[in-house]
Amino acid sequence: MTRGDGRADLGRSLPPWNRRHHGQSVAGHPAAAPGREAGRQGGGRGPQAKELEAEAGQSSSPAETERYRLQREKEFKAKEAAALGSHGSCSTEVEDPQEKMTILQTYFRQNRDEVLDNLLAFVCDIQPEIHKNYHKNG
Repeated sequence: MTRGDGRADLGRSLPPWNRRHHGQSVAGHPAAAPGREAGRQGGGRGPQAKELEAEAGQSSSPAETERYRLQREKEFKAKEAAALGSHGSCSTEVEDPQEKMTILQTYFRQNRDEVLDNLLAFVCDIQPEIHKNYHKNG
């Protein structure tokens, strides 16, 4: 069946067990909006705010929540610094890229002729041999 706009009327042409997948419930009513279900699934304040509220014995104000968040961030930064160590020595370990390139170019110039000679000698040194798996009688 099609509607006046050319689309199939899936809710009436499908059996009840397939109507759910096409936006209608078994009774033929439109499916519930996703926002309705999301509103029932909790939300509100997070567990940290609830902990603060439980400790204080009263509902928390935005200032108290912010103070608690800052305290937790400070604790996290302290643990992170202890785990990662200081970053001060990293800057001394990094070498100057220009200096490194100069050293590599010097080594290249010094060893280029020797490496090319060894490579050509290896390629041109042909020693014909019969492979050990070759059998003359087939």
